[in-house]
Amino acid sequence: MAAELTVPQLTEKHRTTLDQALDAIRSRAYWSPHPEHPKAYGESAPADGLAAFEAVRGSRFDLGQPGTDGWAGGEVSPFGPELGVEYPHVDPDVLLPAMRAGMGAWRDAGPETRALVCIEILSRIGARTHEFAHAVMHTSGQAFMMAFQAGGPHAQDRGLEAVAYAYEEQTRVPGQAAWSKPQGKKDPLELGKTFTAVPRGIALMIGCNTFPTWNGYPGLFASLATGNAVLVKPHPRAVLPLALTVKAAREVLAEAGFDPNLVALAVERPGEGIAKTLAVRPEIKIIDYTGSTEFGDWLEANARQAQVYTEKAGVNTVVVDSTDNYKGMLSNLAFSLSLYSGQMCTTPQNLLIPRDGIATDAGHKSYDEVVADLAASVGGLLGDDARANALLGALVNPDVKARLEAAAGLGEVALASREVANPEFPDAVVRTPVIVKLDAGKPDPEAAYLSECFGPVSFAVAVDSTADALDLLRRTVREKGAMTVGAYTTSADTERAVEEVCLEESAQLSLNLTGGVFVNQTAAFSDFHGSGGNPAANAALCDGAFVANRFRVVEVRRQA
Repeated sequence: MAAELTVPQLTEKHRTTLDQALDAIRSRAYWSPHPEHPKAYGESAPADGLAAFEAVRGSRFDLGQPGTDGWAGGEVSPFGPELGVEYPHVDPDVLLPAMRAGMGAWRDAGPETRALVCIEILSRIGARTHEFAHAVMHTSGQAFMMAFQAGGPHAQDRGLEAVAYAYEEQTRVPGQAAWSKPQGKKDPLELGKTFTAVPRGIALMIGCNTFPTWNGYPGLFASLATGNAVLVKPHPRAVLPLALTVKAAREVLAEAGFDPNLVALAVERPGEGIAKTLAVRPEIKIIDYTGSTEFGDWLEANARQAQVYTEKAGVNTVVVDSTDNYKGMLSNLAFSLSLYSGQMCTTPQNLLIPRDGIATDAGHKSYDEVVADLAASVGGLLGDDARANALLGALVNPDVKARLEAAAGLGEVALASREVANPEFPDAVVRTPVIVKLDAGKPDPEAAYLSECFGPVSFAVAVDSTADALDLLRRTVREKGAMTVGAYTTSADTERAVEEVCLEESAQLSLNLTGGVFVNQTAAFSDFHGSGGNPAANAALCDGAFVANRFRVVEVRRQA
């Protein structure tokens, strides 16, 4: 097919960005080509983005995919409105062969061209960040600014990071080599060798409800940049952001002279459960999944023909030993517990506090005082309803609300959850966090703090000592997994001890955060999201291991 986007054009436009991304993953310094501030996109961008989002609502989202055998939809915003969008439902027996048909040319294009095409896709998406922000907001329940940043530039950063790692891993081996082995007085043995990065097959990306783009883009772009076709299967409550992504990808692929069916969308009818059906098909060679431990475990056990990358549930823990900035610690924790109503896989759940209290710059604080002061800090942060709405967003689904309501019966409530009215969206379910006091000194194998309670629920767990807190931390990470660990201490020995636990159990650690960086936030190109070394996730976003097994190197030897 004729290319409207040529390789020289793509090189001129994006090679510098690729080089900067490669430098960033090597240096781990701060870098982002995607602006975080809404005003950076032009004066008309907010209105244009909202208009584009509104234009999609109530429409049929036709992608021109092969195998469309009907239409499905039914998304309802956590803020109340129905989106009313219908998406193509596909027959995989027709779609999957069509997706494979374009893979030969995509493979032959080579790592650099694939990377540049992927960056062009991200560039197109980036230009529509305001539109994507509304789509993320009204499918995930994130407040607008968080949907804009996390669903827009931060997600795009993660996608670009995956492209950079993909390029780096594929180009470790030269494309060709002349091989000559001396044979003494005889002529040397000489061969010409070529090495080609060969994709595994079709990748299945199974999207999540809470962060459809942020969690979806790493796998999508890692697979595409390594030569694989990608079938995007969104969460049924959060289709639109990924449908918009698929449409942008298909447009760029076609303009660059490649088969648009290299990227396709698979939505499901109510109760259909097509993820299970697709996951075990022989054509599917890679799976990326973010969601429940139960289904993640099922994928790992049953999708044996595929390389499976999962991010599942974990129990994130903060050890509170001591601090030289008590007010800063409380403020930082309050924000971490409140952001997006705790509906982040990185939100702290268990706060392990010695029952005899902690040393602080404001004097000794008992366990009860620490918990009461933290509750007051959260209450102060969310006391104004306008600010509360901007931080909390809306509860993403009824299951979160049910867990929140049940948590109050698990122990003594230090901070009760309250309902927050949203004047703009009266039907939004907005709730402040609950903090429940529990005691680790009472042996209970079914203790609430030993399982993930996803949502705005935190447990202030009294422990006998910091040493006991570290033992409980180790047990929790080893048995349940953790995406994040936090700790506050003024003791060098305690700092080394908690660091040793995290090194041995492969958990990402944040120490003594008291400013504007929070334990539940990670920066692309610098921070690793998850480690792949504990039960919360079997992969990290992003590292070399996340991309290297999405392709193999095939060698051809020729007699020279």
